[in-house]
Order: sequence, then C-alpha cells, then structure tokens
Amino acid sequence: MPLNRLKELNTRECLWVYILRILSEKPTHAYTLRREIEKRFGFRPGTMTAYNVLYLLGRSGYVTKQEKGRIKVYTITPKGKDALKEAVGFYNNMSKRLSF
Repeated sequence: MPLNRLKELNTRECLWVYILRILSEKPTHAYTLRREIEKRFGFRPGTMTAYNVLYLLGRSGYVTKQEKGRIKVYTITPKGKDALKEAVGFYNNMSKRLSF
C-alpha cells in the first residue's frame, strides 16, 4: 500500500529529524530517545538504528556526545538546530502544497 511506504520513508528512514527534535528540548541518551520517539511519533526505531543515526549525526556535527559514567548523553549543536529548522520548513511547505 502506498501509504505504508510513505510512513516508512518518513519515519525510520528520516529518523534524524525525530532525534534532533527531541534533542532540541534537552540533552538525553539513546535509550530515552527511542522511548520518546515511540511515545510522541508512534513508532519505535530499532536499537542499533538509533545508535547508528546518533553516530552519523555526531560525525557530521549535528550533535555532540558527553560521557557521564557509562551513559552517553547527546546534545544538539547549532548546526543541528539549523538542519532541524530546514527539515520542519520542508515538511510545512510540502503540507501546504499537498493540502486540498
């Protein structure tokens, strides 16, 4: 069904948007991110998927990581905030264009 494919493309394959959105409110760790994504957006990313996306976001300068004991806490950077604003603008623009 086309709607299922659309949901898949805009959730799991665009996980970085959801992660940056949550991190824009406060620093947190990967386990909490996964729970928050499920609670707020209605899907649960795989454990390794969330960690892989966080790794790539960190490597690209969108988030930073600070180790607090055994827990790694992630924080959005100014570059990450800019990327999130662009993504939200994209979705808002698409929503307006697709509206009846």
